[in-house]
Amino acid sequence: MTSVAVGHAQDHVHDDHNAKPSGWRRWLFATNHKDIGLMYLIFSFVSLMEGGTLALLIRIELFEPGVQFFQPDLFNQFTTMHGLIMIFGAIMPALVGFANYMIPLQIGASDMAFARMNNFSFWLLPVGGILLTASFFVPGGANAAGWTMYAPLSLQMGPGMDMAIFAIHILGASSIMGAINIIVTVLNMRAPGMTLMKMPLFCWTWLITAYLLIAVMPVLAAAVTMLLTDRHFGTGFFNAAAGGDPVLYQHVFWFFGHPEVYIMILPAFGIVSAVIPTFSRKKLFGYASMVYATSAIAILSFIVWAHHMFATGMPVTGQLYFMYATMLISIPTGVKVFNWVATMWRGSLSFETPMLFSIGFIFVFTIGGFTGLIVAVAPIDIAVHDTYYVVAHFHYVLVAGSLFALFSGTYYWLPKWTGYMYDEKLGKIHFWSTMISFNITFFPMHFLGLAGMPRRYVDYATQFTDFHQIATIGAFWFGFSQLLFLYIVIKAYRGKGQRATAQVWEGAEGLEWTLPSPLPFHTFETPPEVK
Repeated sequence: MTSVAVGHAQDHVHDDHNAKPSGWRRWLFATNHKDIGLMYLIFSFVSLMEGGTLALLIRIELFEPGVQFFQPDLFNQFTTMHGLIMIFGAIMPALVGFANYMIPLQIGASDMAFARMNNFSFWLLPVGGILLTASFFVPGGANAAGWTMYAPLSLQMGPGMDMAIFAIHILGASSIMGAINIIVTVLNMRAPGMTLMKMPLFCWTWLITAYLLIAVMPVLAAAVTMLLTDRHFGTGFFNAAAGGDPVLYQHVFWFFGHPEVYIMILPAFGIVSAVIPTFSRKKLFGYASMVYATSAIAILSFIVWAHHMFATGMPVTGQLYFMYATMLISIPTGVKVFNWVATMWRGSLSFETPMLFSIGFIFVFTIGGFTGLIVAVAPIDIAVHDTYYVVAHFHYVLVAGSLFALFSGTYYWLPKWTGYMYDEKLGKIHFWSTMISFNITFFPMHFLGLAGMPRRYVDYATQFTDFHQIATIGAFWFGFSQLLFLYIVIKAYRGKGQRATAQVWEGAEGLEWTLPSPLPFHTFETPPEVK
């Protein structure tokens, strides 16, 4: 019996450090955190392309006043699905992909805590994504009530709305499982000597984000479940005729929706906090204050939800509270921006593509933050509520915030993932092209909003034409710039470029840079000692 067991053990290739399953099984049954992280990133890029195509369809329609190509209902489907696909399909999965790939490497863990659950949480995503996309092809078309799905409008939609509700349940379940995995991994699987206050900031921001996800995803599930029962089972939660309250939906939705904004930006803060010290060749300024600021943002994000609802007829004391609470968030956010700038101050700076995207992030994210402070002022918000000013504000935060940080992180870690340097010259062209076209697209929207152009409208008065045309030209430039990004990444993966060293960047610090590039399939099988 013993000899059989020994012989059987020798059949296994686990001793080989780089043994990996091959073919379709490697991906379908993936339990390796790097493979799953990569699948998340690929899925998110496909979603980005889909959501971006919808955005370009919206911009084509708005190039001139009058209804050009799409009937108002189809236009509303485009605006709604653009929002849902970008949030739940592109930004969140991309950030979870980074978490999956990098957190075990940064804390010296061999993998994520729950490898099979990790696989399951990924494979829920394509199911949810296909459900969302397929809803365009059912009678009545896709959900057209806005990504917020406000009742009572959402009670009147066709089966596309039910598909959206089901998709959100599936994507939400995926997020919750991912969050549980991240929390358990970070709290229980750090290498010896890696105390919480020695962790890279990316791990901290994700730990805090994971708690946010667990707190708010069930709230969204509750909101859409009540919608579902109102639609099909005769309840009257949000139906005023049945004694319900449409404003209740907004309260429940935004109690999820506001922390959700921070779920999409906190991990981006973590990426930027890794990149800036590397290319400044200095330690991050005020590490502890960054951790506390991140925690403060997360806690405050739960008490400001109704600033999205100043126009609903809230009592003035309620407006006053939500106004001041919202302004309070600018303090920890300001601490972070100050610390990034202080890290660069008198550093030995070099401007490779990751650094350019991180500095670009600080610049445009700060603009988005300031417009956020402006719409926090209740009387101003009532004037610009649901105009293009708000569209400009949240795109500055989410595109120039989350997306720029994702680009920064991709360029930063790509040589470590692929073993090859990306094309630096093309990377810089991608940055400048993205940065300029982004501002051409979204900056004019501030003026459109201040002039009274409402969002989600298919047609508009002639005086808005010029700014709409500028924005449309910028949007196409921005969209096509991302094909260059795809080319750069594929080129690096194909091994077209110089080989990367283990510590790719001169100023890079952290456990991931002690490993060879490209990374072996299994890493840290014996945990490293952190001095």
